[in-house]
Amino acid sequence: MSLPQEKIYTETDYYNLPEDVRAELIDGRIYYQAAPNRIHQTILSELHAVIHSYLKSNHGACRIYPAPFAVKLFKDNDKTVVEPDISVICDPNKLTDRGCVGAPDWIIEIISPGNPGHDMIYKLNLYANAGVREYWIVDPRNKTVFVYYLEQKDFGAKAYSFQDNIKVNIYDDLWINFPSLDL
Repeated sequence: MSLPQEKIYTETDYYNLPEDVRAELIDGRIYYQAAPNRIHQTILSELHAVIHSYLKSNHGACRIYPAPFAVKLFKDNDKTVVEPDISVICDPNKLTDRGCVGAPDWIIEIISPGNPGHDMIYKLNLYANAGVREYWIVDPRNKTVFVYYLEQKDFGAKAYSFQDNIKVNIYDDLWINFPSLDL
């Protein structure tokens, strides 16, 4: 007797999920997500406000989108659609009515207590392979921010605390002053 085969899901399955279901599709597997807690949403709101204000005042082409916002990381792969907490996309050609097709320039994930390894290991590799230029992992429990600059020629990683003023590497003049955030 053979073992039952695990179902491989596609983008069509993802988009057919009920609207009130939070999930991501990664390599054909659906990962359901619980509703974020208050501190997660506070951090998301504060970061979104700072980044949005910067983008608006600099009249650039980049746009910021908070979750839920669908990102199909690989144009020709219908088995991966993620919903980063914050996505910054600078190429308007990547934007569709459904979200983003292709790698955002900058992604921020705020770790949920249930599965920190998912964002810290699995998604780091996924985003690096997709061509995301910069990836931040914000850890509310430990009050740390891990910044990964993923451009091949300048790949780097650095750890910060919530007491630091953190440089956004994809911009020349954007710093996120964590102590000034209302956390």
